[in-house]
Amino acid sequence: MAKPPLPPSADSPITADSDKVSSSSDERYKDTQTLPLSLTKYPVHWGRTYHRYREGAYPYPNDEDERNRLDYQHAILNHYFDNRLVFADLDPETTQEVLDIGTGTGLWCIELSDSNLLPNAQITGIDLSPIQPEMVPENVHFELQDCTDVYWGRPHGSIDLIHCRFMAGSLESYKSLIRKARTYLKPGTGWLELHEMNTQPACDDGTMPETWKFAEWEAKLAEASSKFLQPPRPIHVAEDLKQWMTSAGYVDVVEHRFKLPLSDWPKDPKMKKVGECNNLNWLHGLAGFSYKLFGSDGLGWSRNEIEAMMVDVRRALAQKSVHAYMFYHVVMGRLPAKNERYR
Repeated sequence: MAKPPLPPSADSPITADSDKVSSSSDERYKDTQTLPLSLTKYPVHWGRTYHRYREGAYPYPNDEDERNRLDYQHAILNHYFDNRLVFADLDPETTQEVLDIGTGTGLWCIELSDSNLLPNAQITGIDLSPIQPEMVPENVHFELQDCTDVYWGRPHGSIDLIHCRFMAGSLESYKSLIRKARTYLKPGTGWLELHEMNTQPACDDGTMPETWKFAEWEAKLAEASSKFLQPPRPIHVAEDLKQWMTSAGYVDVVEHRFKLPLSDWPKDPKMKKVGECNNLNWLHGLAGFSYKLFGSDGLGWSRNEIEAMMVDVRRALAQKSVHAYMFYHVVMGRLPAKNERYR
């Protein structure tokens, strides 16, 4: 499958600049099925709505603001990766089943169908929130499902690609998901592809202060998710994915790491634009990320305390003199055939 070139690796420095989505009427589109009203009568917390199905399993909102942010985040990554939707080495002619875990608004599934990269594939997205569009291509399906369930409701050994993006902070055990995926992948040809952000900000040139408020906020968020949330759902998992996948018996495991700047400080025009958009993405998501984990489900702060903290974080994100970035990890591995030796 022909793929566009990758952006510079995480080993490449980013030079600082010292100067300072779509609908279709295509006949391939079809209506999805209507869900019971009880599943779309979402609970509300501080003006934000959250999923009803398996209520409380996911601490972040699902309202229109968050849906718009998710689509914007998808567009940022599409621009960064030149519209590359799949990294795994799949045969486009023989790939028949694709599963997207935590599909969110379903945009990845829809764009994968529109791209015709996998012309014979049925593409299914699962999520706790039924927030996907009503009109989708005929080979795209969305299901209300919890990936932590013992049984995923599909035949064992039937899936060519399991794709998972931004599930950190959603799972009690990411390792369990990696192991469970083995049951449903096709032996010998099935791939698991994971995309996660290491949300701890990094800096190469010493411009990020030790007391930078965004870094302090991120550390508190991670602490709330891993120590105070019940049950804990760790955020810092990206650095461990390759090892977990290897330990689970996958082969041909490959990891790519990329730097995503946190503002428009880079000199390179493409990286500058990515940084500008990434900055807006974090600003738009800040309240949704904070309310439950800093409030009732986590650290127990009052809303006034949280709002005051967010003022400082917004000011920190506006500091273009801080040349901070995050590592974006893409990790993939193949399930070996039964006669292959596990490593």
